[in-house]
Amino acid sequence: MNWWFLIGVAGVILLGYLANRLGWIDLSNKNTRPGGGGSLLTIGDEVFAPSRHEAAIELDRQSSLPAPAPVAGDRDLGIYDGRIRIDL
Repeated sequence: MNWWFLIGVAGVILLGYLANRLGWIDLSNKNTRPGGGGSLLTIGDEVFAPSRHEAAIELDRQSSLPAPAPVAGDRDLGIYDGRIRIDL
């Protein structure tokens, strides 16, 4: 009877690996800060509250976005002179 348990555990591991490879779940490390003890709880959010999980990912993305690049038509702010001029 113990071999059924081993086959079941191997099956769950294989299913998790395949789900990750096929993109059904995302197990990549999105936490760039050290620590992250709360990241274990996000697995439950990903399964039982996917909208909360997606909102948390989007919040992390928006909080770490770089400054927007200048677009055509923006005036020169003195960037190439070694100084930046901001008019209020």
